Amino acid sequence: MKVRESPLNHVSPPASVTVTVPARLHFGFLDLNGGLGRRFGSMGLAISGPRTRLTIAPAARTDVSGPERARVQRHLKTMQSLLDLPGAHRVTVDEALPAHVGLGSGTQLALAVAAGVRRLHGLPLDMAGDAVRLGRGARSGVGIGLFERGGVVVDSGHGPNTLAAPIVSRLPFPEQWRVLVVLDPPRQGAHGPDETGAFANLPPFPDATAAHLCRLVLMQALPALAEHDVVMFGAAIREMQRALGSYFAPVQGGQHLTSPNVSACLDMLDDIGAYGIGQSSWGPTGFAFAPSPEEADRLARAARRHPSAQGLDIRVCTGLNRGADITARAAAETPEQEQPAGR
Repeated sequence: MKVRESPLNHVSPPASVTVTVPARLHFGFLDLNGGLGRRFGSMGLAISGPRTRLTIAPAARTDVSGPERARVQRHLKTMQSLLDLPGAHRVTVDEALPAHVGLGSGTQLALAVAAGVRRLHGLPLDMAGDAVRLGRGARSGVGIGLFERGGVVVDSGHGPNTLAAPIVSRLPFPEQWRVLVVLDPPRQGAHGPDETGAFANLPPFPDATAAHLCRLVLMQALPALAEHDVVMFGAAIREMQRALGSYFAPVQGGQHLTSPNVSACLDMLDDIGAYGIGQSSWGPTGFAFAPSPEEADRLARAARRHPSAQGLDIRVCTGLNRGADITARAAAETPEQEQPAGR
């Protein structure tokens, strides 16, 4: 377990708990065929921004403020009931990942509430179990793995007895590399019933494509990551994205990417030297890799000048090689100044 927790030097319960959770990029599913008995499997990366940050504390009556209020209330009520917790809570959401844009907002928010409640009441964390209890992780397990450990993780999908997809690989993202993240607010990707319908209506996933994707991950992407080879890593991720984009195109308006503007921006980045361009989950968020901070800044400047960039939010992020930060504070403590997410 790599979730960072601050120690308390006293025996009384904490006065509050603050949970800060990174966004994640989802590089794609590995096996949508399921012919070997397991379906889905996926690969993803924790990134330095944007993020979700909330604080939970005991209260005379339940009160939730800030963005994503309804979802937080629902998760809080579920956790209190499941854990048979007395009393009420105040939850303040200072920051929240934008919903349904491919950054894992739903899973990260649910796990942040679960972890905050458990830490506040002195209970052990159970991220995989709480994800299932809160209705998360039905397909991909990378959000759970990245909440716990950060870095780059691979999950092995769901078999007949799987509750939460197990994490079978975790590697650090090279410190020198950068990630260009391209958001298209307020556009959203498929979610809820639309997402469920998409999986139900797509044709069977070819065995050969599933085998190709698994080979790309095991024999190219992960070794390249271990050897800090951004060229080969980027080539593997791009090929994964090409194959999956073709398969999902019928539910994305016939396009490999959800947002035409993000697609045009990524095409330009590809032309001028970015690596591994693709779309996170259903998008519209796109991404690309750069081998250094200086190269990332050059690419970002060029992307922001491109005609397709109007209305886009283009950021340079780092990979985040740690999980969520869980900070418990005693009643007499003054909240410390947290360092901003990023480089």
